[in-house]
Parts: sequence; C-alpha cells; structure tokens
Amino acid sequence: MGSAVRIAIVAGEASGDLLASLLIGALKKKLPEAVFHGIGGPRMQAQGFDAWWPLDKLSVMGYVDALKNYREIAGIRRQLKKRLLETRPDIFIGVDAPDFNLGLERELKDAGIKTIHYVSPSIWAWRSGRIKKIGRAVNRLLALFPMEPPLYEKENIPVTFVGHPLADMIPMETSKAAVRDKLALPRDVPVLALLPGSRRGELEKMADTFVQTAQLIHKRFLPDALFVVPLTTRETRLQFETAIHAQQADDVPFRLLFGHAQDALGAADVSLVASGTATLEAALIKRPMVITYKIAPSSWWIGKRLVKLPYVGLPNILAGRLVVPEILQDAATPENLAEALVKLYEDKENAAAVADVFTEIHLQLRQNNAEKAAAAVIECLN
Repeated sequence: MGSAVRIAIVAGEASGDLLASLLIGALKKKLPEAVFHGIGGPRMQAQGFDAWWPLDKLSVMGYVDALKNYREIAGIRRQLKKRLLETRPDIFIGVDAPDFNLGLERELKDAGIKTIHYVSPSIWAWRSGRIKKIGRAVNRLLALFPMEPPLYEKENIPVTFVGHPLADMIPMETSKAAVRDKLALPRDVPVLALLPGSRRGELEKMADTFVQTAQLIHKRFLPDALFVVPLTTRETRLQFETAIHAQQADDVPFRLLFGHAQDALGAADVSLVASGTATLEAALIKRPMVITYKIAPSSWWIGKRLVKLPYVGLPNILAGRLVVPEILQDAATPENLAEALVKLYEDKENAAAVADVFTEIHLQLRQNNAEKAAAAVIECLN
C-alpha cells in the first residue's frame, strides 16, 4: 500500500472543501505517497490536491439555479467520468453534492472502482427513496450525524458515523467578552450577527431582508445594537453593501467582516442565520438564533411536497424538537424576523436552556472526524 495510492475526490461547495481538506490531511499521515485529484477548492489545494476543475463550477442552489447551469455541469461530469474511467483511481470519494456525485459513483462502482460517499444526503428529511440508489452507488457511506447510520444499516449499506469536523474545531465554550475584544466591539451593547449565506444566489434572495430587519431593530427596538455581518467573498460583500445603500440603511451600525463567521457568532447575543452549515456553527457556539431562508418560489413549492420533517434547521433536526425559531419563505418578513430576534435577545433564561441543548449536540458530534473518516477510507481501500 506504500506506493502511490490514487484517490479521486469531488467536492461541490465550501463545506465540502473543508471536509475533504481535513480528510486529505489525515490520509497523508497514513499514506504519505498518496496523490489526490478531481474537483476541489482552495483548502484542498493547500493540501496538495490537484484540482482538474475548481469547486465553484458546481456551487449552485435550488432546482432553478441547477437547471440554468445544467449544460456546463453536465459537460464537466462527462469529461470527469471519462478521465476517471481512463486513469482508474484506487478509490473515488464524493463529498456531498449528491445530485452530481451519486450517479457518477454508481458508474464508477459498476466499472469496478471503489466508491465512498461522504456526507449522507438528507434522506431523513426528504426523498427517502434515494437510499436504494445510494446503496447501489457506494461501497461505504460516511455519515456526519448520529441519526443517519441506523437508516443505512436497515438497508445493509456499509456506513461509518464520523462526527462533524466543526464539533472538533469549535471549543466547548466561547467567551463572548474575549471575542468582542478581538473584534474591537464594545462589551456592553447588544450585538446581533447576521449570516445571510455564503453564495451569491443566497444573497440575491436574502440581503435586502437582512438589511431591512437590522434597520427595524435599530429604529424601533434596540437603538444601540451593533450588527456584525461575516461575508465570505468580495462578490457577496459587494452584494450586501449594495443592499445597504439600496435600503438607505447607511445610518445602521453594520460591521462587515471578511470570513470570521465563528467570531461573529461568538461575539453575538443572538443571530439571524440563513439555513445551512452556519446554523450548526451557531449551535456549536451555543448562541440562540433565528433560522430563516428564501429560495425561488418554484423550488420552495417542489420542496414542500417532498420534505417530511417538521424542521429545516440542523440544530432543531439534531435536537429532535423546535429549539430555535424557523421563519421561512413568505413568513420571513423584516417585521417577523426583527420581532423574533428581539424576543430572543430579551429572554436570558431561554438562552441558557438553548445553550444546554446545544452542548449535548456538541458532545455527540465531537468524534475526531478526520481520523475516523481516514480510517474508514483505508479500510475500504484494503
């Protein structure tokens, strides 16, 4: 096994880039000669990954966006499949991006290439029929959440619970005062973190609403509040700044950050978070939040008919009950969001209860993720 093991990986967005980069780091310790290639992002590339295409080619949101970019993505998939069938890696790891990866994994597996799918598609939430398709596509599934393995075991699909890397990376306690000092924020005023999403499509749907919500809170409820907004790219920062000017909200005290989502959440009393991985970060930092989301009406209509869970937010799904409010789609008006945030800010007893629930979730998810995932990959290789 010492000679160059070739590991192909496809990650489709920033969260997959993080997962895959940690996995590559852990695998390199055990297989120093291994080479890694496929589709990936900057974190994977920093680990020596050879990106045949950059991952942002695959980052689309909702059915409508996916249809718009269908031809380009289908073309990449065809070329990638051809190249993988010619080069025949020792193993293929599809990180999340199930619409792109599962079909590809099945074709590779049928051709005798071992396949792993890392991150269970949310079969517990919707389209549970996909589990059969997943079983045909993979030699093993790596699951981040504890409610997932039993679903696969019932179908005799090999599965390993590896926990979540954020639970390893985020400390069990985050000092609000220390983070505020680090960000040069006053310790004694209300601080609200606003996380409108990491993709351009999300900001198109959410930026104006987030700005208007802050405006309302500033005018009507908490005039001394500060609003900390971590944004991941130049484009999303520009989108948010454009929304501030468009809503004539230049008098609202926004503090825009490049990245630093965890610092923003740690400094905040409460947060407004667009549904997604950021809601898990907020939970692991043990702060109350309002979860919100808006997608294209057609995607929402399709989703409503497919989803079988009462919640969309990961913190609520993991807790098995509604721990923090979810205000979605047409209900996500600035008025509703502002009122919910102020109510959360004022209820200190609730904040303590929420922190207790989130501490339990943190302990459950803290599994030494990269090492567990690497061990499962090596077991599969052997």
